[in-house]
Amino acid sequence: MSRPDFSSPREAARAFTPELAEFVDSTLYPHIWGNPVLAPRERSLITVAALIAGGHHDELPSHLRRALINGVTHAELAAAITHLAFYAGLPAAISASAIANATLAATETVQP
Repeated sequence: MSRPDFSSPREAARAFTPELAEFVDSTLYPHIWGNPVLAPRERSLITVAALIAGGHHDELPSHLRRALINGVTHAELAAAITHLAFYAGLPAAISASAIANATLAATETVQP
């Protein structure tokens, strides 16, 4: 069995569940991510935290990359993962740390 490509989770699901992908496209992005009450940067931190706490490791790499695009730094992601160790559990934080390291190593530049 082949492993799905989660570089874009929505696209990975689109082939099998096009209606789900359309629902995400028409609801999540324009109505939830587009709501100006929270900035994209804040939404990225919340999303990363939820994925870590829920153990949704397959979607974590794409959201870590999106968090950087939305202005979250490597240091802030590391601090969030450390913080989550006490609320989501050490195994969740250790797994997230390993995933973040592997995912973000290619984007490693000196960041504040």
